[in-house]
Amino acid sequence: MKNSRVLCTLLGIAMAILFCGQPGFAGEKTFTFGLLMVGPANDHGWSQAHFEAAREIEKKVPGTKMVYIDKVNPADRPGVTVPNLVDDLVSKGAKLIIGNSDDMKDGMQEAAMMHPDVYFIHISGDGVLTGEAPKNLTNLMGRMEYGKMMAGFVAALTTKTGKIGDLGPLINAETRRLSSSSYLGARYAWTKVLKKPAKDLKYKVSWIGFWFNIPGVTSDPSLVMRNFIDSGYDVIVSGIDTTEALIVAGQKRKEGAAVWAVPYDYRGACNEAPDACLGVPFFNWYPGYKKIITSAMNGAFKQQFLWLGPEWKDLNNAETSAIGFQNGVALGPEQAKALADFQKGLADGTINLFSGPLNFQDGSVFLKEGEKATDKQIWNLPQLLEGMEGASK
Repeated sequence: MKNSRVLCTLLGIAMAILFCGQPGFAGEKTFTFGLLMVGPANDHGWSQAHFEAAREIEKKVPGTKMVYIDKVNPADRPGVTVPNLVDDLVSKGAKLIIGNSDDMKDGMQEAAMMHPDVYFIHISGDGVLTGEAPKNLTNLMGRMEYGKMMAGFVAALTTKTGKIGDLGPLINAETRRLSSSSYLGARYAWTKVLKKPAKDLKYKVSWIGFWFNIPGVTSDPSLVMRNFIDSGYDVIVSGIDTTEALIVAGQKRKEGAAVWAVPYDYRGACNEAPDACLGVPFFNWYPGYKKIITSAMNGAFKQQFLWLGPEWKDLNNAETSAIGFQNGVALGPEQAKALADFQKGLADGTINLFSGPLNFQDGSVFLKEGEKATDKQIWNLPQLLEGMEGASK
């Protein structure tokens, strides 16, 4: 009997380890994490990419549970602050909270100071680099510069008019560097693949004023799209969170116009209007989320600035690649082959588009001949680049 009781006890411990997770789990059966999204969870763009990654964490990381609040922006939740929403998530048991917008920077840092026993992930911010972030907050971002280079590359290979539009959100260092990356990809395709003069490529950015349309506050992205097309821009690269660029391009194609679009953020975005979609550069937040959340669960959380790039050996690997590019059905076979060669060059370093000589939009020198930009220079890009049309501030 005694031996039987010992055996049962050992079996109980084994079963507890099996079902409750590994040591460092703080003795709890469930690790709840919170997600604050700037837009709706089904926006077919930025916020949906975050939401689906969080759902994957729930499925694949034993013991995790998500609580979330979407539409965290002044239009949908006037007067509500990030610290208020964090308090709500903490009251629901959240031990780690993700804020998915640069606009949440101040609120996330304030909330992290108010809840020193809770971990925080701020997406696209740089408080860790500037030293403003409390020690329980880490920054996470994907190196979408590569994805945007691919977007601009396919746009330049496809345009018949030589005029590429860029549907931009608001103006800050992030959006300047991403639009500039798209321009550099377009210029490379135009000059190196098509062998055309750089001066014959027109690249224009029009900013709407926020990450997505807020009636009465921002410019209407659908109207901006129609203005682009009416002005002869036949390929539009989107930088906003939602899919108006692709939807309008799809509508125009049904009217007989030869126009295309490159949406943004979300792997499934092309489904909105496949015939108009050249492809989509997308974020995969799962690898970054998994790295930070599992470290927090195991008691090994440490403050970091994580700027994660593509997994070049398998660009669209859902488990490992933070940045991918999904080819669209509208991308021709020759363009697809050229894109594959371009991706190979980015991967092995033979193609480095942030290399001199490069000037800023005002003509001042950004990079001298042979000089390569540092991560800091790219991250904090103060202007658009020479050859681009559109506001830098």
